[in-house]
Amino acid sequence: MNRPETGRNQELEQNDIQAMEKLSAAYSSIRGELGKIIVGQQAVVEQLMIAIFAQGHVLLEGVPGLAKTLMVSTLARTLNLSFNRIQFTPDLMPSDIVGTEVIQEDKASGTRQFRFLKGPIFANIILADEINRTPPKTQAALLEAMQEKQVTIGGVRNTLPAPFFVLATQNPIEQEGTYSLPEAQQDRFMFKVFVKYPSYDEEYLIAASTTSQHTAEIKPVLNDADILALQHLVRRVPVAPHVIHYALRLVRATRVLENDAPAFVKESVSWGAGPRGVQYLLLGGKARAVLEGRGYVTTDDIRAVARPVLRHRVITNFNAESQGITSDVIIDRLMAELPERSNDDQIVPELAQSFAGV
Repeated sequence: MNRPETGRNQELEQNDIQAMEKLSAAYSSIRGELGKIIVGQQAVVEQLMIAIFAQGHVLLEGVPGLAKTLMVSTLARTLNLSFNRIQFTPDLMPSDIVGTEVIQEDKASGTRQFRFLKGPIFANIILADEINRTPPKTQAALLEAMQEKQVTIGGVRNTLPAPFFVLATQNPIEQEGTYSLPEAQQDRFMFKVFVKYPSYDEEYLIAASTTSQHTAEIKPVLNDADILALQHLVRRVPVAPHVIHYALRLVRATRVLENDAPAFVKESVSWGAGPRGVQYLLLGGKARAVLEGRGYVTTDDIRAVARPVLRHRVITNFNAESQGITSDVIIDRLMAELPERSNDDQIVPELAQSFAGV
C-alpha cells in the first residue's frame, strides 16, 4: 500500500525516524527474548506491545495454565521494568492494592505521624490476576489508578511510576462467586485479548521444555526512559484524514441508535462503542505502524486492532447470543462491508486550519 499524503508539518523528524527504527529493531529482539520461554502466542505478544507503547491497559481472558503470568513477567524483564502480581480474591480490600497509612513514632521527638506504605500497585507492570474474583469497590480502586496514574491517601496524591501498564486477567470458565466488570469499567481497557490453547506442535515444545532442567537467560532490551520516549513518538505519528474517517465509520456503525447503522447491527447489538473506541483504534494503529517500522498509519493497521479494541465495547443482545453471534462476528462483518474510503472523507472545516499545523 502506498504511503498516504499528510498535511504540512506532519512528517516525522529525522530523530523520530531513528527512534522508530530503534523501536522496530527492539521489537524483534523482545520477541526473540520472549521466545526463549514463551512458545507461540505471537498475536498476544504483539497486542501487549502495541498497548504498552500506546499507553493503554489490557484485559486478558483465557483458561488457567496458558502461561499468562509467565508471559507478562518475562515481558517486564525484557523491558527492564518493575513487576508486581496481585491475586484478586473476594476478601481483597482497596488498601491491599494501593497501600495504607500507618502511625509511626519519631524516636527523637517522641511525636507520632502518619506514614504511607505503598501497595503493590506501585510498579511499572501490574498483573491483576482474576480481577473478576474481587468485589466492585476493590476493582474500582485499581481502575482509578489506571485512569489517573495516581492514588490519593489522606488527601495526598501519590504518583505511580512511569511507564505504568495494567494487565488484568479473567477466567472465562469458572463464574461462580465472581463479580463481572461493568461495561463502563471494561471501557477503560484499551484491548481485550483472548489467549487460546496452543497448537499440537507448540504444546509438544511446552511439555518438553518445562519438564527439563533447561533455564533461559533473559536479557533486557529497553528501559523505562526508552519506553517513555517511544510512547511519545507513537503519539506524533501522523494519520491521514481518510484513515480517521474509516475508524470513525467503523465505531459509529456499531451503535444501534445511529440512523445509518447496518440492519444486522440493529438486530444483534444492544449497545455499541463510544468515542474511546475511535481513540484506541487510532492509537493502536499508530503503535502497530511504528513497531513495523512505518511512520504512517493505514486502514490495515486499524483493521488489525479492531477486534481487541471493540470486542468488549460492542455488547450483543439475547437474539445474537441465541444464534451464537459474538461481538467478533459483528466486527468482522463490519470490516468486510464498510469501504476504506468514502466521498465524504474530508477534514472537518472547523479543524482544517489546526490539522494543517499539527
